[in-house]
Amino acid sequence: MNIKEIHNLFLKCKSLSIDTRKIEKDSMFFAIKGENFDANTFAKEALEREALFVIIDNPSYVIDERTILVENSLETLQELAKFHRQYLKIPIVALTGSNGKTTTKELINVVLAQKYRTKATVGNLNNHIGVPLTLLSFTSETEIGIVEMGANHKKEIEFLCSIARPDYGYITNFGKAHLEGFGGVEGVIEGKSEMYKYLFENDKLAFVNLDDPIQVEKSKKIKLFTFGQQNNLADINVQEIQANPFVEINYEDFFVKSNLIGLYNANNINAAVAIGNYFKVEDRDIKIAIENYTPTNNRSQLLKKESFEIILDAYNANPSSMAVAITNFLQLDNQNKVMILGDMFELGNESQQEHKVIVDSLKDQDKSVCYLIGKSFYENRISKENIHFFETFEDFSEYLRDNKFKVKSTLLIKGSRGMALERTLDFL
Repeated sequence: MNIKEIHNLFLKCKSLSIDTRKIEKDSMFFAIKGENFDANTFAKEALEREALFVIIDNPSYVIDERTILVENSLETLQELAKFHRQYLKIPIVALTGSNGKTTTKELINVVLAQKYRTKATVGNLNNHIGVPLTLLSFTSETEIGIVEMGANHKKEIEFLCSIARPDYGYITNFGKAHLEGFGGVEGVIEGKSEMYKYLFENDKLAFVNLDDPIQVEKSKKIKLFTFGQQNNLADINVQEIQANPFVEINYEDFFVKSNLIGLYNANNINAAVAIGNYFKVEDRDIKIAIENYTPTNNRSQLLKKESFEIILDAYNANPSSMAVAITNFLQLDNQNKVMILGDMFELGNESQQEHKVIVDSLKDQDKSVCYLIGKSFYENRISKENIHFFETFEDFSEYLRDNKFKVKSTLLIKGSRGMALERTLDFL
């Protein structure tokens, strides 16, 4: 069966799933192999759960005409997504970058949704499986699609662009993320810039932050729509940015007071404003969308618990995002500041050095008590009264049973997802 025929079957289905636990009636199920399982074994269960069709790549699991045998289920999913994208022919905005992708994607979505029927990547489904699933969630009613693209090695963004074929692209920044897979910062820049390469070769448009010299350099040959702070050359001229702790931005024609914390979120907002402006969303509606947006999922959330004010940013961490989060936190006027920082993962050979840089950045400050948790931080421990090191979260939690934070403290909680530092909330 060719991809057009499979697409005709897909159009008869109400949804698509790769997880039998989430199958809906009259859906299409793709049996995709994982490292530790063969989803072909769930073909029968998928049909029992009233899936309309099941795509498999193992002939041993053919049941009847509802099971469609293909050579490779994952590759078929990707080809189906590519075909569906061309079938719909809707404008697609894609974004990637080291930090801020998901927040920026959410902001772009709420802004464009003021005028258009939009659909965006759910959560962080941004890889070689997530991007196809996102594209296949778009329907004939979708007017603009927003696709987040993640990568931890070179050629990944190039591949995702070949599937999504974006009309517009944005790179949030180039930072020290996934250094192990990219082979260093230069590899990160090269890998993320694959989006610029696609946009140039296909005569598409990039949204660019003129305050980022690397973005400016890498996007020289591309059609641009830009933003920048106090830059008359920018399409969107940002007049003033403040954050204490919420980001407030003054543009030439309107003012935005967001629910996002930290200066590092300012350009996430600026990008959404620029993209909304490009798509002719009214300034008043852009302002409403951003001011009503509240972050979730442990991303720059401001929480209150008992007498504590908590900045919870425990979804992800890399040297770039960690450094700006610390800088912003130390600038706050609040008294009794406490930093709870967890190890940063996927840094490869750079891990020890990057954790040392963070420790060194803290040793001369006396505005905050610091708790550094994880093996990498522990191996770079120093002796200083206001900095405490714990090799594991269990060691830290044991400490908290006998040592309480001062009342009315402001806490920054930040670390890689694997550290699960949101567990700290249970001890407050």
